[in-house]
Amino acid sequence: MLRKVAGIMAGGLFNVKLGGTGMVAITTYYDPLTLKVTPEQPVFTDPNATVALSGSLSPDMKTDISLKTLVGRGSGESLQMAFRGVGFVVIQPYEEVYFQAGQ
Repeated sequence: MLRKVAGIMAGGLFNVKLGGTGMVAITTYYDPLTLKVTPEQPVFTDPNATVALSGSLSPDMKTDISLKTLVGRGSGESLQMAFRGVGFVVIQPYEEVYFQAGQ
């Protein structure tokens, strides 16, 4: 589990590290996008859309929480994952919406 305050605010973000030989099947909503990360071009993603990343990258959480966010006038992307270095990030072009009972 990513143990940063922003990760906790997002309901907890978990990751699994895989190694060795073999195959892994990953499912996504719609066709996934692979984004190249370089030192000159970091990548910022929505935590709910991030599916996988290369082992050389380590995500940081970036927040943009302000008074606008608290009163509902923010952009909606106040929490992002930041990837810097050399590697790739796989995202799904779909954002899951969680419904609460009783609404």
